[in-house]
Amino acid sequence: MTDTGTDSVVGTDPATETDPAIAIDPAAGTDADPAPRPLTVGAYAALAEDRLPPATWHYIQGGAGTESTVRANRAAYRRLRLRPRVLADVSRCDLSTTVLGDAVGAPLGIAPMAYHQLACDEGEVATVRAAGAPGLRIPTVVSIFASRTFEDLAAQATGPLWLQLYWLHRRDVLRTVVRRAEAAGFRALVLTVDTPRLGRRLRELRHGFHLPPGIVARNLDGEVTGFLHDRQDGSSALARHADAFIDPSLSWSDLDRLREQTRLPLLLKGVLTAEDAARAAGLGIDGIVVSNHGGRQLDGAVATLDALPEVVAAVDGRCPVFLDGGIRHGTDVLKALALGARAVFVGRPVLWGLAAGGEAGARGVLTLLRDELEDAMALAGRPSLAALGPELLARGPAAAPNESYEDPDLRKGP
Repeated sequence: MTDTGTDSVVGTDPATETDPAIAIDPAAGTDADPAPRPLTVGAYAALAEDRLPPATWHYIQGGAGTESTVRANRAAYRRLRLRPRVLADVSRCDLSTTVLGDAVGAPLGIAPMAYHQLACDEGEVATVRAAGAPGLRIPTVVSIFASRTFEDLAAQATGPLWLQLYWLHRRDVLRTVVRRAEAAGFRALVLTVDTPRLGRRLRELRHGFHLPPGIVARNLDGEVTGFLHDRQDGSSALARHADAFIDPSLSWSDLDRLREQTRLPLLLKGVLTAEDAARAAGLGIDGIVVSNHGGRQLDGAVATLDALPEVVAAVDGRCPVFLDGGIRHGTDVLKALALGARAVFVGRPVLWGLAAGGEAGARGVLTLLRDELEDAMALAGRPSLAALGPELLARGPAAAPNESYEDPDLRKGP
């Protein structure tokens, strides 16, 4: 993240998409003079940066190495333009769909992210409430390192809950969390397969990132989460923890062992190639999430939107394909769906919303993306998700800098 400067045309940081008239606290103002709602996802980012401690902000925003993959995720959307059709009846646009058999109000979901209490006191409870809002009721993928218990989340959720897993050395711990999630009514398992070790995240190293007191992985015992609160200059507590507890020997043969432990559908998150997608589908995997971990693992990895078409082709309808990485606009969602994604999962923007306004802020981010998608479908002449396909898209040069919308602080350096 090395770009500098602000948008020369509208006076905004194109990385944040901050609207200068709207970048204010959504909870501020009075009944007589209410504060305007943020009109862009990036406006929530600006609010979040103002409210969060610098180390926490950089933990949320940071990618691996030079953060080139973080940039690539956004640049991929800018290279695709839309080919709208006219004289289509778009008096009603239907965004409803199903994901793994569950009806949802929009083709969106919340990507797995650890420790939502870093962003707001209610943590993942606020997140699942936001996901269950009318018109949404979308899935939340709950991190194995969630800062609220599975049972607390299940009690508040009206949308589907999926559990994200890492392959831990402690198989007994994996079995326990899977059984607890099943008992709480979770609907699927999502195994992250791109993390044999944590990527080298320079922001975390620079800030000696560690968890503040009171924030813990509520669904794991202290033996598994030890030293996450210990600060060491020039070292990330999360990286030290991953080295100690994540098993890098995970291979295809282990998938059967995990499936023997559960009746839940199993998805693989972190697939970026046709070869791996075809093998997963051939093994009967229930879904694939095209993901590069938000640019936090292999620096220089292919952008998820660029990887999506080959994964969809390789799977050839044998299982649903989802995508995360770089979603900031409803038009981004539209492009991913047109390339074959069943739904897209949103990461950092949800944390921005939590930091900006708790449950209401997260709900605002998700509702904004849903409303933008509906607008884009209507203007593109596509009244239903079934009408979306690659013919909607054209490739061209990336948008000029004053039209680009990137991750909030790409210009600040790692």
